[in-house]
Amino acid sequence: MANISDVAKLANVSVATVSRYLNNSGYVGKKSRAQIEEAIKQLNYTPSEVARTLTTKQSDLIGLIIPDINNPFFPELARAVEDTAFRHGYTVILCNSDEDIEKEQHYIKTLSKKYVAGLILTTILDQDNYSNNLSIPIVALDRPLNVNIPTVTTDNEKGAKIGTQYLIENGVSNILCISGPKSVTSTNLRLKGFFKAVEGNNVEIHMVESKHDFQTAEQLTYETLQAHPEIDGIFAFSDASAIGALKAAHRLGLKVPEQLQIVGFDGIQMGNVVTPSLTTVAQDIYRLGERATQILIEQIEGKSTNSFSEQIEPQLLIRETTKERGPL
Repeated sequence: MANISDVAKLANVSVATVSRYLNNSGYVGKKSRAQIEEAIKQLNYTPSEVARTLTTKQSDLIGLIIPDINNPFFPELARAVEDTAFRHGYTVILCNSDEDIEKEQHYIKTLSKKYVAGLILTTILDQDNYSNNLSIPIVALDRPLNVNIPTVTTDNEKGAKIGTQYLIENGVSNILCISGPKSVTSTNLRLKGFFKAVEGNNVEIHMVESKHDFQTAEQLTYETLQAHPEIDGIFAFSDASAIGALKAAHRLGLKVPEQLQIVGFDGIQMGNVVTPSLTTVAQDIYRLGERATQILIEQIEGKSTNSFSEQIEPQLLIRETTKERGPL
């Protein structure tokens, strides 16, 4: 990537002149200003405050971009990142993209240019549409990316397979699958696990795609259950969606788990306080955030340059929205 010396050379001015222009800290002649602006444009140069702060060991800021602050999974994830960063002397700047690509890209650009020593990203983009051109360390969290950066995720395929299999083992024969947005890599991995579980079993399936929020999942579930009263099991790709489905069942007067069994995915704390409590495929949320932050700090401090993927095993938490395990 171009640096300030490259700009000065192309503009035929001194580095000091370029610095005055960038920082608006002194006089720069009209001709020199035009030459600098043209050089910046040609070189696609971005002034990096982060690079300067790293050189002086003054940057202690980490950026965290999450897709939906309303989904309880992400605040729990953010808490783990914040705790871990604080223990290592760093402060976290939290940005919520609202599942909006433009907003996410704005935060990435702004944080990488001006504020942070490194970035933890839970992107809404799928792995085939993401390219890493940042000049700061970055770690992908929860949602894997097909680029050469460290990634910390749950084994999504395995988790979905475990949750679906449990419903089938409990005698469910007509399953509603509430998936997440298909633009997200983790959704597609969970779909693979779901279909592996139902393959070869005498099970009818219904599919709906939902945002990971209570209201959307509730309405979709309500409409689907009205149209298909034979459904006796639901596997949701998030606990938020599963809790929305639980409310829809309540509106329809269905008894859970006697008439309808429900399994979620995430393991958020709310799942243990709703009534009945939610059976779920639990991610180790704290460990996910902790490991992502540890890996990022190692890269910031030059202790590691490895790019690798780390998967953390999910665990089935059996609660009250499913019956006791039945025979296969």
